[in-house]
Amino acid sequence: MKKISGGKVIKSSHGQAAVRGGIAPPVAERKPKTINRHGDRFVDDYFWLREKKDPAVIRYLNAENAYTDAVMKHSKAFQDKLYNEILGRIQETDLSVPYRLGHYYYYNRTQKGKQYAIHSRKKGSLKAPEEVVLDLNALAKGEKFLALGAYDVSESGRMLAYSTDVTGFREYTLYVKDLRTGKRGPEKVAKVTSVCWAADNRTLFYVIDDHAKRPYRLMRHVLGEPLAHDVVVYEEKDERFRVSVYRSRSRDFIFLGISSHTTDEVRVLHARNPRGAFSVIAPREQDHEYAVDHRGGLFYIRTNKGGRNFRIVTAPVTCAGPEHWSALVPHSESVMLERHLLFEKHLVLHEREGGLPQIRIIEIASGKSHRVRFAEAAYEVFGSANAEFGTSTYRFQYQSFVTPSSVFDYELNRRTRKMLKQTPVKGGYRPARYVTQRLYAKARDGTRVPVSLVYRKGIKRDGSAPMHLTGYGSYGYPYPVSFSHSRISLLDRGVICAVAHIRGGGEMGKRWHDGGRMLRKRNTFTDFVAAADLLVAQKFTSPERLVIEGGSAGGLLMGAVTNLRPELFKAVVSHVPFVDVINTMSDASLPLTVGEYEEWGNPGLKNEYRYMKTYCPYTNLRRRAYPALLVKTSLNDSQVMYWEPAKYVAKLRMLKTDANAVLLKTNMAGGHGGSSGRYDYLREVAFNYTYILNQFGIKK
Repeated sequence: MKKISGGKVIKSSHGQAAVRGGIAPPVAERKPKTINRHGDRFVDDYFWLREKKDPAVIRYLNAENAYTDAVMKHSKAFQDKLYNEILGRIQETDLSVPYRLGHYYYYNRTQKGKQYAIHSRKKGSLKAPEEVVLDLNALAKGEKFLALGAYDVSESGRMLAYSTDVTGFREYTLYVKDLRTGKRGPEKVAKVTSVCWAADNRTLFYVIDDHAKRPYRLMRHVLGEPLAHDVVVYEEKDERFRVSVYRSRSRDFIFLGISSHTTDEVRVLHARNPRGAFSVIAPREQDHEYAVDHRGGLFYIRTNKGGRNFRIVTAPVTCAGPEHWSALVPHSESVMLERHLLFEKHLVLHEREGGLPQIRIIEIASGKSHRVRFAEAAYEVFGSANAEFGTSTYRFQYQSFVTPSSVFDYELNRRTRKMLKQTPVKGGYRPARYVTQRLYAKARDGTRVPVSLVYRKGIKRDGSAPMHLTGYGSYGYPYPVSFSHSRISLLDRGVICAVAHIRGGGEMGKRWHDGGRMLRKRNTFTDFVAAADLLVAQKFTSPERLVIEGGSAGGLLMGAVTNLRPELFKAVVSHVPFVDVINTMSDASLPLTVGEYEEWGNPGLKNEYRYMKTYCPYTNLRRRAYPALLVKTSLNDSQVMYWEPAKYVAKLRMLKTDANAVLLKTNMAGGHGGSSGRYDYLREVAFNYTYILNQFGIKK
């Protein structure tokens, strides 16, 4: 038996290596490092893989890529077929729905053959000549990666502040472009996150990162003045908190947001007084979360003071402290108030009830309210571009597993909606061919866990159908029930696709998040297992036909449930997985770590360490049989460092007793979301789907 190791062929000592393509997987060198925590002694054989500058690390990752390529080589034609199939459903040359801001209509468009969007506008009318604001394809020339961060046009419409990352490491650099001349100014500032123009069209506020990629310092820059003269307006010392800057929808105020995972503080400055001092609306108070918008003489504040699922209060702009708050929208135990948006005469609330998103419209003068109705059993609704304050229409996007993304304008007074665009799906797609369904699994403590399904009509309920089950369950983020051009390739091959809406997410309100974080995190994993057990018990599938997939914190989910119930899954696809939880959360120098003590816990505290130890995927690997695994990462990921999945794969291979292949594929020029170009991304999807379908024995 032979293996790949740093490009050399040597004998393998791997007892249970799965031979594919005539080679066995690489074997990472074991360099024991002893770690002691709270009286526990732990030996980490693969700690050395953190050394990104070590040529041996890069050789190892390249060897893993070579092994994965060898295993998947037989499927290259199928990968190409899936890629062309998925691409064939997409209208490559397309245009977003334009939105009005000031004197211009803004939109972005794509061109066939080009990887990135072109951001454009027209003055006064959609019949006017096009002005290209920012062509990302031009910016991407010579780069292996490109991501757009900030994008903010000044009130006059003349200046654009934007930032780009060309590494995948979320290292955004700020530039300022004069849209009248098309030329970039002398401004070039590294590590910038959010930006905001003041009303004078000359003053730009921007936020920069610290060494751990935490947005911590608000700066003020004036066009025409040297960057060396920029003023530090605010610096946040507490490493749990992150800083952002943004404008009110009325455009009258600039807000400085200071937030941890559990606590907020908002400071405010009039947009026409950029050299003034920010004033605090409500001083930070542990576990008090709030957000602020403005209309007329009042601030409208979404707050969880007085209810975990939030309520709306108002306060005079002249004295906005909590002692002056007046109730407007009461708290509800059953309805989560996720977001509020103000218009000249209306307040729009994004709510969530029974696991489904809702939109509520309130006429401010009368106080009358109503909901926008949606008919499907499971769906997703997002706010769209609503840049104008003085309007009577609200724009939103609606989609579901079977309904492509659709942009609507909702007339707030007449309560009517008009569909402006539905994303085209080429190739004869017909929604009536598919069925969507909502089930409820029973968790071990009796909690009802929603499960959303979609499948093609005619599927047999005898346990023989292949199933693809996903989940996330962290940070209070609801898993969206969204449309996918790509997913059709699974559905049309008889695969049932399902999402488990597990605790730790936000589907059922703030308490749903609380039920799956910190010392209740294990609920996230047992909820997912309960969902899988339900789908097997109801004969939608069987363990031999069940593939699961998740990414980032969803990759932690994949690792945890694979340790809990490896026999329940045929295969696992894990993207940029957060699997080395204890080691990462013990390193305060890494991005995100300190701020995320409020999500995962702090292993420096004995009780939180003990609990974390019960589910950390890397820590809990042991000698046993595991499903087949495809683990994907990116060398330049700054959110989950590449070494977490690399260490996980190396240790898993050392311990596993089965002959199932474990593949590690590293994008050597990508970030947390993989490749940045849309065609490159679809190639990755086709690769993933090929792997999944192959696990079901589907190869065409």
